[in-house]
Amino acid sequence: MKKRVVVTGLGLVTPVGIGVHESWDNLCRGKSGLGPITHFDASAFRTRIAGEVKNFKAQDFVAQKMIKRLDVFVHFALAAARMAMEQSGLTITSELAPYVGVMTGCGLGGLRTLEDTHTVLMSRGPDRISPFFIPMLIANMAPGQIAIEYGAKGPNLSIQTACAAGNHAIGDSYKLIQRGTVKAMICGGVEAVITPLAVGGFCAMRALSTRNEEPEKASRPFDKDRDGFVVAEGSGIMILEELEFAQERGAPILAEIVGYGLTGDAYHMTAPSPDGDGAIRCMKMALDDAGLNPEAVDYINAHGTSTDLNDAAETLAIKAVFKEHSYNLAVSSTKSMTGHLLGGAGGVESVFSVLTIREGLIPPTINLDHPDPQCDLDYVPGQARRADVKVAMTNSFGFGGTNAVLIFKKYT
Repeated sequence: MKKRVVVTGLGLVTPVGIGVHESWDNLCRGKSGLGPITHFDASAFRTRIAGEVKNFKAQDFVAQKMIKRLDVFVHFALAAARMAMEQSGLTITSELAPYVGVMTGCGLGGLRTLEDTHTVLMSRGPDRISPFFIPMLIANMAPGQIAIEYGAKGPNLSIQTACAAGNHAIGDSYKLIQRGTVKAMICGGVEAVITPLAVGGFCAMRALSTRNEEPEKASRPFDKDRDGFVVAEGSGIMILEELEFAQERGAPILAEIVGYGLTGDAYHMTAPSPDGDGAIRCMKMALDDAGLNPEAVDYINAHGTSTDLNDAAETLAIKAVFKEHSYNLAVSSTKSMTGHLLGGAGGVESVFSVLTIREGLIPPTINLDHPDPQCDLDYVPGQARRADVKVAMTNSFGFGGTNAVLIFKKYT
């Protein structure tokens, strides 16, 4: 018999706030977290805007001696993990340690460290490379450091599936608990690559918005005037636990995770299949896993990147899966405010999906001023909406044609 799995803790570090309360409050007020790039001089770039995390103090979450030994993406992951662990009240004893794991998704890892170290190599020679360079670079240092911090000795994994990585990490964690391999998982997504190489690379692909004079209006999912996504940084982490274990220790149960789908397009390096095939099968797989009919879903936190191809293909896929019910669904893209956190997106958006269920409030899609005729669903334009959301789905689709869909349900 499959074990039930519940969410007991949430943590957020995002462009719209530090912590769950600030991030959620600003999100539901429709406040954009996008602005001019300050991490480096972007004056020579086609795109000069991003979703940077503001007012983050690593010393609030990371031991002083470790700050310079870890890349910023690990700082973000440790911060979000601390918030989630504190809310869950989970204490990992020596007996429990082998049954608690950590899994995070991250697309590019310590790219900032890589760029800085290459500069050191070229200007000062190989003898000046930091001995911490490799550990700072590799993406699995996020779950590794979280495990060290809390003594979690169960499965320790880092998922590198581009923009679907956060959802894959949560979904795979859910399955580990459901099978009885572990009792709890610290899981989610993280990214911190607002760097010259990353921004330059996405600019070369013509993937980013160039609405540099109006950064807060640059991410406009499903709008006919959208011109690309806005790269962002941050982390979203949640604690998943086996239901009986959570009940026994009196943990706060915030929602239940009930469905997970994962598929591949096998179509193109960066573009989604125009017929929505991979996304369609992924959403259907998640619904089948949850044992739910499409009509049971109240809300979808869309991948909604603000790119021409994704928004049209995702809309098409939703209509193919939900048919008549697709016009009764609320669908919104929180990327309109946070920007696109790449490997961190699924973690953050899963936290937002749980909060939507908990708070009975659907975050809006901002900047939807001129809806694309191809995108004709209810995207909750402009303002948050009160609603009794019993079931929420969240979509993540990544380069390489990788897809991940999660379904959360109100716990009863």
